[in-house]
Parts: sequence; structure tokens; C-alpha cells
Amino acid sequence: MSAPATRPGGAGAAGGAGGGGGRLQQFKLVLLGESAVGKSSLVLRFVKGQFHEYQESTIGAAFLTQTVCLDDTTVKFEIWDTAGQERYHSLAPMYYRGAQAAIVVYDITNPDTFERAKSWVKELQRQARADIVIALAGNKSDLANRRMVEYEEASNYAEENSLLFMETSAKNANNVNEIFLEIARKLPRDNGAQAEAGSGGRRLEAGANGNGAGAEGNKFGQCCKG
Repeated sequence: MSAPATRPGGAGAAGGAGGGGGRLQQFKLVLLGESAVGKSSLVLRFVKGQFHEYQESTIGAAFLTQTVCLDDTTVKFEIWDTAGQERYHSLAPMYYRGAQAAIVVYDITNPDTFERAKSWVKELQRQARADIVIALAGNKSDLANRRMVEYEEASNYAEENSLLFMETSAKNANNVNEIFLEIARKLPRDNGAQAEAGSGGRRLEAGANGNGAGAEGNKFGQCCKG
């Protein structure tokens, strides 16, 4: 399948041949990773096509939704953006329990965050559902001149653990839409929770203990419109 077209700095026009917006399926996705690796920035870029240089730390978790279009299926992501501070670690199982997908994020300029990402992967493999799709995101690729985690090292680790892997940048939008699209392609089309067509995942809001931005998200993949 060819890569989707994207608009720099905003949501992309996603979808393969024959995208007519038939079925709508929804999947729970959780973001995990150390504090300040850019989890909230990745989600904001994906949902709103925006980047804020100084992003407030997430408290507990924030809840957001966004849709992507693949062929005749609209995939609605119900996204839980979790806090990275250690004091919130005990809350994480509440958010990844039952999740069909997870993005584990690290900062390519900080090797400690990569080691922490490995711990999150182990925890997911041990405690999350057996069929969870896990993606590893090496964020802040725009800071490649300060790189401390080599691409090959992370890529090899991801391959050994059957993870999707991309280096991303919330700042310049590099691979942000793409990593969510690759997850959508990996998810089972027939096992996701069905939702009524037209319900539309377009809101950006706070969940329990959350601090979401409270604004409506752009629909990602206008091809989904019938």
C-alpha cells in the first residue's frame, strides 16, 4: 500500500484506494513514556496539526480522539495520553488495560528515556492484552545533531521485540501521522469495537484526571466522507 499524502504541519489526507467511509471501528490507544519525551506534543500534532514549544506536563492522563481512513474503513482512535512522572506510574495499568494499541515514546537525545521505554515495552508484553499492537517512537528527530540513541540500535531492538518503529518529530511533523496510520493498518479490521457511522472522532478533551486542551480536533483523512 502506498504511503498516504500528508500536508506539512497539519493533518494528512489518509486512505487507500476506494476510501468511501464504510465501516467505522474504534480502538483504544495509549501513549507511554518518560516525562518530557513529547507524548502530548505528538498527540496534539496528530489531532490538531499544532505544536507548542512549551507544553504543560500532563497530570494523570488526557483523553483525545481522532479518526483515520483506510480503504473502506474509518478507524477511530480513542487516545489516552498518560503522564510520564514516576508518581503516576501506578495509574498506567488503568489506561493500558484493554488497549488494542500503544505508542511507547522516548527522546533520541536522552538515552535514559530509551531504557525507560524498554521497561514500558516489557510491562505491556507482560500485562496488557496479548494482541496489543505496540509502536516505538523515537521522538525529537529534529534534534538529530544532539542524538544520543542511534537509529540502528532502536530499530534492532524494535525488530527483536516485534514492534513498529519510527523516529518522529512533533515539532516538524515528521512521521507523526505515519506512525498512527501504520498502527491502524496493523489493527484487526473485524475485531475492533463497531461504532455508528457519522459519530466522528473529532473532539479533544480531558479525561479522568486529565488536562486536555478542550478543543475540537481536525478530522484526519477527509477521504472518509461519503
